[in-house]
Amino acid sequence: MTSVVGKEMARPITPHSILVAELQKTLKLAQESDVPAEILDSLRQGVQLAAGLDPYLDEYTTPESSALKALAQKTSQEDWGKRFSDRATVLQLEQEMLSGHLEGQTLKMFVHLTKAKRILEVGMFTGYSALAMAEALPSDGVLIACEVDTYVAEFAQNCFSESPDGKKIIVEVAPALETLHKLAARKESFDLIFIDADKKEYVEYFQLILQHDLITSEGLICVDNTLLQGQVYLPPEQRTANGEAIAQFNAVVAADPRVEQVLLPIRDGVTLIRRVG
Repeated sequence: MTSVVGKEMARPITPHSILVAELQKTLKLAQESDVPAEILDSLRQGVQLAAGLDPYLDEYTTPESSALKALAQKTSQEDWGKRFSDRATVLQLEQEMLSGHLEGQTLKMFVHLTKAKRILEVGMFTGYSALAMAEALPSDGVLIACEVDTYVAEFAQNCFSESPDGKKIIVEVAPALETLHKLAARKESFDLIFIDADKKEYVEYFQLILQHDLITSEGLICVDNTLLQGQVYLPPEQRTANGEAIAQFNAVVAADPRVEQVLLPIRDGVTLIRRVG
């Protein structure tokens, strides 16, 4: 899920960026009030520490390719709200749904580390994460990307055509569960699966992948947005429907004896899952 173009997000959408915004708001209120100097100093230091983290991570992570940079810029220039304003039944699309530099390079590193040759992406949006992973695939590697929206799929494919690695990507335009069932029927399997689609279907994706061996025995499942703006560890009454869905997904994975997992605080949370036994 989700995008950064340049050094700053368009709006705070991760636990860390939301925390930074809240700290900045608190500091501003404190500066306008009769607050002791030592409290102001402490708040300033807190803001400085928190606000400096994301730009530092971005600066010291390997730069994105020119093709990825162009894709991110094109995504940021699209007026997603206007384009889909008349489609109430469609998930509202926005530039923040793009994975972005840090997460893209993280996924690319996972491809290198796992030596993956076959990748499945469940939920593509404009293709940033798909292209980042494709760049790490060998020349005979393939990535199948699931995307439900025809316009977004065409948008991504136009971007892929500008990269020599775009030819490794096959886009399946259909609801993700439909594509997963089709792949399962063909008895296909993948070395790496990245999930970033409808949050309310995460548990079903997970169960289907394991039950039908869509992931190889040594394969890696990466799941995006598993911190969901911090909602998963806030009181249930403060969660949106998506926040509750992700909290339930995290609980299901943690209780499943077939796998082991680690939840990383990268952007909006990335969970790594592998089979055991």
